[in-house]
Amino acid sequence: EKAAQLARKLWSVRILEGEKSCSDVYAPLLVISQFTLYGDARKGRRPTWNAAAPGEIAEPLVDEVVAQLRALGAQVETGRFGADMRVSLTNHGPFTLVVEV
Repeated sequence: EKAAQLARKLWSVRILEGEKSCSDVYAPLLVISQFTLYGDARKGRRPTWNAAAPGEIAEPLVDEVVAQLRALGAQVETGRFGADMRVSLTNHGPFTLVVEV
């Protein structure tokens, strides 16, 4: 249910120029899991990733989000779960979002 909810949100949130969504302009999506987004460095000098789901839970969840996006009609590219990847992109705009549902 959460995967479907997140997919719908990603596909329809109006963050593109002219208050358009990816679904409005059929923009392709790149879905890459990144557990480091859940790094917590509020205490001490070493971050903790306690809030990140372990791989056996996270990987099927990421796969389901991708499947749900594709079911909505999105063109989706992915990375390889747990891989050391070099990803480059050019953001069109001054921000990156973390979307939680």
